[in-house]
Formats: sequence, C-alpha cells, structure tokens
Amino acid sequence: MTHRLQLTLFVPPDQATAIEAFRQAVNPAQYALIKSHVTLCREDELEPLDNVLRNLRQLKHPPITIGFGPPIRFAEDKGVLLPAIEGLPSFQTLRKLVLKGITGNPRLHEAHITLLHPRNATCTDAIFAQVQQAALPTQLTFDTISLIEQVEGGPWNLLEQFVLNKG
Repeated sequence: MTHRLQLTLFVPPDQATAIEAFRQAVNPAQYALIKSHVTLCREDELEPLDNVLRNLRQLKHPPITIGFGPPIRFAEDKGVLLPAIEGLPSFQTLRKLVLKGITGNPRLHEAHITLLHPRNATCTDAIFAQVQQAALPTQLTFDTISLIEQVEGGPWNLLEQFVLNKG
C-alpha cells in the first residue's frame, strides 16, 4: 500500500477562491486530490515522525506571509506554478524549526503554489495566457500547518493541524 505524508500550508479559504476556480477549470484531477497549498515538508523529510510532531506541538512561530510572483511554466512547460518571491527567510526558518533535531541543515525547498500539475494536466499556450490574465493573489498569510496523508494515490486527507502563533 502506498502511503504518503507531508506538511502543508493550505491557502486560507477566504483567499483561495480565484486559485481554486482556476485549478478546477484547468486541472480538475489535481483539484480533486488536494486544495491549493504550499508544501512545507515533503514525506522524505518527516522521519522520524514522532520528532516532527513534537517540534510542531512545541512550535512558537508567528504566521508567515509569502509573496508570489507571476506564474511560470515548469516540467517541460506542462505544469504551471506561482513562485514565492517574498517571505522566503520566514518560510526556511519555519522549516528548520519543524525539522529541528532531524537535520541540522534542511535542503532548500522552493516555496510555490502549483496551478497545473504535470502529473495529470498539460499546460497549453492558451491555458498559460489564461493564467497570466487571472486575478490571482500576490500575497498570502498562512497561520496553520497541516499534516496530511495520501493513500494509494487518492485524495489527501487532513490528519492534524498546528496553529502558528508566538505562543
């Protein structure tokens, strides 16, 4: 059985309307699997999970604000993402705190929001022109880290949430 875990910063629902509408229209398969998000830590970083969960439960970090640049194509132009261009030091600090005691120097993870996932969609020039014209948010504030799980390639399920605050 294929089982995946990751830590995610879901786009707050009150700020996700435009992104979700676009994703639903052009990438319904990915839309059905997971809501728009920024991945904080991938599955290979979450071992041992008990240490990660302890770090999350003891975490004292304020919400983070990330600014996003214009959409770019990736994966041989099949995918589209919004790259993070502001707030990256806070994002990397948050990763280090979550992975404290697991790795002293977590790899540099490029924060982004995927609009079209190349695994189950293909961006055309017409679709890319649409996304370039879409009124997508350029700055988002994330106040919750979500531990999510995917089983056998199905939809991602929420297991636990951790609210960011200064404590």
